[in-house]
Amino acid sequence: MDMDRRHFIASAGAGLLLGSARAETVEQPFGNGVRPLVAYPQKRKLIRLTTRPPQLETPMAAFDESLLTPNDAFFVRYHLADIPTDRIDPLTYCVTVDGSVDHPLSLSLADIKALGSQEITAVCQCSGNGRGFFVPRVPGGQAANGLMGNARWQGVSLRKVLDRAGVKRGAVEVAFDGLDEPVIPSTPDLVKSLPLDHALDGDVMLAWAMNGEDLPFLNGYPLRVVVPGYFATYWVKHLSRITVRDTKLDNFWMAKAYRVPDTPCACVPPGTQPAATRPIGRMTARSFITNIASGSTLHFAPTHTARGIAFDGGSGIARVDVSWDGGKSWVPATLDADAGPYAFRGWIAPLRLTLGSHVLMARATSKAGEVQPLVADWNPGGYQRHVVEPVQVTVI
Repeated sequence: MDMDRRHFIASAGAGLLLGSARAETVEQPFGNGVRPLVAYPQKRKLIRLTTRPPQLETPMAAFDESLLTPNDAFFVRYHLADIPTDRIDPLTYCVTVDGSVDHPLSLSLADIKALGSQEITAVCQCSGNGRGFFVPRVPGGQAANGLMGNARWQGVSLRKVLDRAGVKRGAVEVAFDGLDEPVIPSTPDLVKSLPLDHALDGDVMLAWAMNGEDLPFLNGYPLRVVVPGYFATYWVKHLSRITVRDTKLDNFWMAKAYRVPDTPCACVPPGTQPAATRPIGRMTARSFITNIASGSTLHFAPTHTARGIAFDGGSGIARVDVSWDGGKSWVPATLDADAGPYAFRGWIAPLRLTLGSHVLMARATSKAGEVQPLVADWNPGGYQRHVVEPVQVTVI
């Protein structure tokens, strides 16, 4: 797909107009949780959190369609409101590679694709996924659990790009900047960095496609950074510059934002502040029931089926256990085939539910030994929620 910029601008304008009209709504299960369902260009109706910049959450039912999240259902998260609808031409687009390198580069999309191609299936998850459930509430986008998605990413290993540029001795980090920009000068530009050894691990990649198609515009067209196993704050969209650094990046987005308490659980007692923090990094183990919505009424049957997904930050999922009585009893689920350590792992479990009310739960255990907690951790950023999520059902 060679995106016609004028067509996208026109359709984006139509999408924004649609967003301002009377829309169908959903109510998320927390205070002040009414949200509109809005269709933006290249997207089906998603849950809108903000208009400028667009922030769109995936309804949970979409995760039951397939283990690969459909491109038109994939969540959207921007930090800066000046998104580059008028600054991307696939014929002139290029990525600058500079800083502590032997050979500064300006690479077209064709140049980047000529360096080779690889695929990896990985979950992209916003650091604030589930923030709306934090008690006490914290500032930031009040999302339920739909700021995540699993895709088969196609692109080139960042290591190949850096090998061509030649990393100088003494380099310590690699920083990434995109084409989205602040609206006012006092807003810091979004630039993120990774330690050099992480950037060169072979899994970090520059992706131009997801699920066999060019990236949707709102997911980073024409090129984005993919950092498997890590929260999406590092997955810079509309990539424009890669800078190899001989010092650590200490801008707002690394030194102040997206930091968690420097404790083993990345948490502190609710309502308190941490003594020290560290940058958020690898994702934690999570699991969800996808085929039964909380609040559902089920008709009595000898057996009901619970189905869902689980993932972690890269060790892979070892097992999922399912409870029908709020965590008092557990039965093992049957896991689907393993699509890789960074991907959703599907699971299924039969349940024998009696008449009345039940609290269903799914609890993941990673291959690294991490087990989801039954009690939610808390931190003032509202990051890294990974508690077992209850699903309330009534059988009649």
